[in-house]
Formats: sequence, structure tokens, C-alpha cells
Amino acid sequence: MHLFFLTCVTMTAFAANSVLTRVALSEGRIGPADFSAIRLASAAVVLCGLVWWRGGQFNLGRPGRWRGVVALTAYVIGFSFAYVSLPAGVGALILFGAVQVTMFAAALLASERLPKRRVIGAAVAFFGLIWLMWPAGGAAPDLPGAGLMVLAGIGWGAYSILGRVARDPTAETAANFLLAVPFGMVALLVMTEAPPMASGIALALTSGILTSGLGYALWYHILPRMQTSTAAIAQLTVPILTAAAGVALMGETVTLRLVIAAMLVICGVAASLRPDRRS
Repeated sequence: MHLFFLTCVTMTAFAANSVLTRVALSEGRIGPADFSAIRLASAAVVLCGLVWWRGGQFNLGRPGRWRGVVALTAYVIGFSFAYVSLPAGVGALILFGAVQVTMFAAALLASERLPKRRVIGAAVAFFGLIWLMWPAGGAAPDLPGAGLMVLAGIGWGAYSILGRVARDPTAETAANFLLAVPFGMVALLVMTEAPPMASGIALALTSGILTSGLGYALWYHILPRMQTSTAAIAQLTVPILTAAAGVALMGETVTLRLVIAAMLVICGVAASLRPDRRS
């Protein structure tokens, strides 16, 4: 139950990231490069402060560190720029579809045991997402935006896989965010954007400090206690949470499609996570 509660908190933080980014970018309050840079920098500050307060240490030059930094940077920058042209629902479908494929592929390469019920449950949950978020009438998503979101999904999937072996989750997350800040600054210098509004800066700071920095530190904390395939399936709940937040906070309509999709995702995740009788 403790692991289940922490997973619910983390998935809620991930959903909040989508909502914050959607509101900030869709209403023109801030540009994607500004949002990415502020998100990375504020997360790095709060996480480094947390490590210092705990008396911990992190090794910026640890062998293999660059892999986590590159994966995190690809996720954050790809995520922000993709949401400029993609609707929130389609973007979430592409993102977590790419995450699931990346993490399931890694589980297969690592010879992780995948019970039949887990594969079936994942398929049911993923079908629920397609039912909810695929554009009505066959309208194709913007190709560059979709490509950027696939890049973000691969980056987040790889980052989650790397996080399963972290000895000190908070220190590892702090180091990765700190080293990713220069990449965010390069994107900020390359792109020409209008000056951000105060509300846009506030949304980016909230995303960086709360739902990214602290949320990802918590995710790193619970990842070692999950199998890779289980972590992939759990993240399929995020688009449903995002849709629910859109209904509650932005007045979006509750449709029969949303209700059916939510039931499919919840049932699929529940079936996948059900303990094996033999264990």
C-alpha cells in the first residue's frame, strides 16, 4: 500500500506537468524554450538545496552520468516544443505510448519475465488510450510535433530505466537536472521568443520545483522497487489523470468516450499489477 500510494502521488505529479505545460503554452503565456529553461533551472536549484540540507553528496563526474542527462534533456525540451502544435490528448498518447514501448523493449532485452496477464493488461490499457485520444475523423497529428513527442517519450523511458539503479535518488536527480541546465540555456539562446508573461514564468517554476524536481526525485525513489514493465504500465494512468484534470480545472466536457477509456485503462493496469498466485 505504501508503494501504491507513492506511485499515485508520482503519477499525479506527471499529469500536473502536462496540465501546467498545456495551459502555459496554449495560451501564449510563455515560449517553449523559456518554459524548458526555467523548468530545468528551478528543479536543479530546489533539488541541490534538498541534497545540501540532507548533508548528502552527488558525483557530477560519475561514469555514465551523461546518459541520464541526455535522456532528461531530450524529454524536457521535446515535451515543451511538441505541445506548441499538438493537442494535449494526442500529445499524451504519443508520449506515453513511446514510454511504454521503450520500457517494454528494455524489459525484453534484459530477459525480464513478462507474465501473459501483464502483456494482455498493458494491451487493454493502451487500447483505452487510443480510444480516448486518437483524433476524431482521422485527422493526423502534426508530424514535427509528433516526432518531438516521440523523442520526449524515448527520453523519459530511458531516464526511468536508468533511475532503477540509482543509489541515492535525490542526489542523482539533482545532478542530472544541474547538468541539463546548460542545454536548456542553449535552446533559449537559439530560439527567438516573445518575452514571457509573469503567469507563464509562475507556471514554469511550479512545474520545475514541484511536479518535476520533487516529483522525479520521488519517482527515482520508488523505481528500484518495481519491475521495468510494471513501471511502464503504471504510467499509462497519466493521460487519464490529465483528462480528468482538464474536466475539473478547465471545464472540458465529460464524454462517453472518456468514461469508457478510463474504465479500460484502470482495468488493464489492475490486471497487469495483480500478484501472481505462485508468488
